[in-house]
Amino acid sequence: MKEHEHATQNEPDTEPSHDNVAEKAHAGPAHHAHMAADFRKRFWISLVLTVPILVLSPMLQSLVGVGDAIRVSGDLYVLCGLSSAVFWYGGWPFLKGFVEELRSRRPGMMTLISVAIATAYVYSSAVVFGLAGKMFFWELASLIDIMLLGHWIEMKSVMGASRALEELAKLMPSDAHTLMPDGSVKDVPLSELAVDDKVLIKPGEKIPADGVIVAGESSVDEAMLTGESTPVGKKAGGKVIGGSINGEGSLTIEVKGTGKDSFLSQVIDLVKQAQESKSRTQDLANTAALWLTIVALGGGVITFFIWRVVVGQDFAFAIERTVTVMVIACPHALGLAVPLVVAVSTALAASNGLLIRNRVAFEGARKLQAVIFDKTGTLTEGRFGVTDTLMLGEDITEETLRTYAASVDAHSEHPIAKAIAAASKNKLPVDGFQSITGKGAEGRVEGKDIKVDVNAMPRTWRASCCASTSRTIRPPSPARSSE
Repeated sequence: MKEHEHATQNEPDTEPSHDNVAEKAHAGPAHHAHMAADFRKRFWISLVLTVPILVLSPMLQSLVGVGDAIRVSGDLYVLCGLSSAVFWYGGWPFLKGFVEELRSRRPGMMTLISVAIATAYVYSSAVVFGLAGKMFFWELASLIDIMLLGHWIEMKSVMGASRALEELAKLMPSDAHTLMPDGSVKDVPLSELAVDDKVLIKPGEKIPADGVIVAGESSVDEAMLTGESTPVGKKAGGKVIGGSINGEGSLTIEVKGTGKDSFLSQVIDLVKQAQESKSRTQDLANTAALWLTIVALGGGVITFFIWRVVVGQDFAFAIERTVTVMVIACPHALGLAVPLVVAVSTALAASNGLLIRNRVAFEGARKLQAVIFDKTGTLTEGRFGVTDTLMLGEDITEETLRTYAASVDAHSEHPIAKAIAAASKNKLPVDGFQSITGKGAEGRVEGKDIKVDVNAMPRTWRASCCASTSRTIRPPSPARSSE
């Protein structure tokens, strides 16, 4: 909450506009994309340098029995140089994070990683230049590689979820048809819209701002913003949301909310807060990292004390065991496990259209035993389709009825009419087509007057040919999800 307040205070004192919405949507993804690219670059370069480090490491050479065969003069200095590059270049994000954790007095994963790699690097370098002992350069390089891979995966998952913000921002049109005082219509950028401006919204256009309808009647598709799969009927006095799609009618609205005051901008804020928040898994991992850091440092001190003071071994022997304990105490798995958990959960949620508002609450969903939905039509795929046809007579076939209805509705922009049009592959020429707002559509097909009645939409769809024949097509309902 404090981070959100801080971000709000740093916003410029300008009139809220569409630009604010776009900036909010693109700031997060751009930052995460930069971080993902940085971790990717560091990982691949460090991985390439790790290969010769493994080849030149005396411990690995002795394990495979090729130590004497491939040893050359000065190879340890080359090994030290390559390891120094991996330590400073690949390990820099962790060293930087270590400093930040110390400043905030909250040691965690970065502290644990930094202690392990710094101890291994300093001690191994000292061994190269004369200190008795064994080198840990290959352990240092492999640890940095694994941690870079883990953080790269995490940033990629967060970046993928951040694209949801970009998709939300795309819901807004680029300009609006503003009604001027003299009655003329002028197209203006959304950044120039102000509260109380009157805007004309034509059929099929996106609504440019939150507002109240002052004239006109239509249906509005709000599925991307509210999840409501059925277009919502709107008339004078009704409220509309910026980013929703107008249906078959023309509307005139009075702007009531723009920029950061709009519904869409508030949704983007919630998504950003969720992305910046830590899940319980991450909090537990950070807590574990804190205790592991204490254990690593404490274990190292105890190890050195026992071997040097109690047992009486020399300094080189004691420091070698001390470094071994501290390197082993940094778990490679923890550096991959937490990012993978975040990556998988975030990617699955984003691919299924879930915008997570609270990560802790989302994790708690595993304890749910039942889910109760508030109304019919909630579990849908968000698209309409004709499920079946109910015939009331024998003088016309079902296919003919579908063809007539589809032919007429093929000329309509209404979302449910499009579902009727898609119900039949056969389309016939239509004369005298007319769309009747709030009623349906009509036209002449093969000399017959065809009317598609949406007066009781979406419960019943009626298609009638002439006055004597009446057929009912059951409502095109949102296709049910496999869930």
